[in-house]
Amino acid sequence: MIAIGSDHGGYELKQKVIEYLNEQNIKFKDFGIFSNDPCDYPTIAEKVAKSVASQECKKGLLFCGTGLGMSIAANKIKNVRAVCSIDSFSVRHSRLHNNANILCLGGRVIGLGLAIELINVFLNTDFEGGRHQKRLDMINNFK
Repeated sequence: MIAIGSDHGGYELKQKVIEYLNEQNIKFKDFGIFSNDPCDYPTIAEKVAKSVASQECKKGLLFCGTGLGMSIAANKIKNVRAVCSIDSFSVRHSRLHNNANILCLGGRVIGLGLAIELINVFLNTDFEGGRHQKRLDMINNFK
């Protein structure tokens, strides 16, 4: 299952992505928000990140105006590796090398077509492990 959430800046894109996920029969849990009323993005980022960190959900998608605020907030949760990107090469390598588990996208920065492309790369690229696991272990030991 995929955790999904947005603030008001990413709400419209999130709603369109939800339509796509439903069409593809991809199961998800929506942590809000449920309207485009202004809200505080850290609240939603924390809910999605904790869901991914606890393995309630396998991966997460977060949407705000730029994707940057959500990424910063989500990365405060231990064992979360949230990335914000606007190109498929970076998204692919964030999965291959960094085992990124949350993708943050900006509703004011990219359109639906690119969002779908990036989400597909994110959801369908596996972590390579090997030499990359050592580096993740180092990160996980940060205090």
